[in-house]
Amino acid sequence: MQTIMHVDNSLFFRKVMKTFLAEHGFLGESFSQGTEALEVIAQGHVALVITGMVLSDMNGWKFIKRIITSSNVPIIVLTSNTSKAEQYGLKALGIKDHILKSGAWKEKLLSHLYRL
Repeated sequence: MQTIMHVDNSLFFRKVMKTFLAEHGFLGESFSQGTEALEVIAQGHVALVITGMVLSDMNGWKFIKRIITSSNVPIIVLTSNTSKAEQYGLKALGIKDHILKSGAWKEKLLSHLYRL
């Protein structure tokens, strides 16, 4: 079974996401460090990466670029940063979506999960 990976520096938000994924029937795995997450991605059992832009060991840009250069795993950025420049830059890299943590993030994320 493939896993939905969530990478974020916030322990609270990682717990929220793991519960959210389980409630909707998805197997979720959480990480705070990009390097550890990249090792798991390399094993090939990750269906989707949901990441924040602040990780405990690297920034989100570096993490996303390393995923893109080493795999074809789809990426969704879930962040509180409302910057249009960040949003456009991430879309240019090829992420699936840029979702804000405020508002209806759960509904937007679910629509992507059910399309997998």
